[in-house]
Amino acid sequence: MEKTVLITGASRGIGAATAEVFAKHKYNIIINYYQNEQKAIDLCKKLKEAYQVKVLPIQADMSKEEDINRMILEIQKQNIVIDCLVNNAAIAIDSLFEDKTVKNFEKTIQTNLIGPFWLSKEIGKEMYQRKAGKIINITSTNGIDTFYPMSIDYDASKAALISLTHNLAVEFAPYINVNAVAPGWVKTDMNQNLDEQYEKEETEKILLKRFANPEEIANVIYFLSTEEAKYINNEVIRVDGGWYF
Repeated sequence: MEKTVLITGASRGIGAATAEVFAKHKYNIIINYYQNEQKAIDLCKKLKEAYQVKVLPIQADMSKEEDINRMILEIQKQNIVIDCLVNNAAIAIDSLFEDKTVKNFEKTIQTNLIGPFWLSKEIGKEMYQRKAGKIINITSTNGIDTFYPMSIDYDASKAALISLTHNLAVEFAPYINVNAVAPGWVKTDMNQNLDEQYEKEETEKILLKRFANPEEIANVIYFLSTEEAKYINNEVIRVDGGWYF
């Protein structure tokens, strides 16, 4: 039986890697993207050709309720059933603490928290009716214990996403498994411009002495969607290479 996964923020980084892992396992993929249209198109072409699966790109800003509703309507019009939802889309507006603005804070919370809430609520309705489904939220160790004042809004949003995960697991029990994956440092576009000395210092805090590759996070995300993980629920799985202080 065909299965479909919806991955937000899937045009690059962890999202793109996750799309490929699911495609390898013959899932049909809905690739949500915001601005990177060409990357989304290129990824769709790659997955179709390499894995012979159906791939649908949908542009939507996860910080806007109207965009999320439009995406859901498009999925419904095509009679697509979502078996797994991966809330991956996120932004980070890093700056000195004294330069932080309410506007930036609100944008970060809207994208990283309220977007996943609304999408999970709407997609979860149908999953609950079918008595089957998986929701996987991509949070961060920043939401647990790796705090950075330059990322105070990002850190707060990821901590709140963990709380959202627990509440959704309770709300959707016993039919939907809701879990979160909390990566540490990952080699993505978001981290490509780190100061060399700072990156070296952060790497030294990791037992494996390196940042993760996006595929290493994607494999954990996929595992949570499988039958082998069907008794894992309401959990936050940390994937950080063994962070220590």
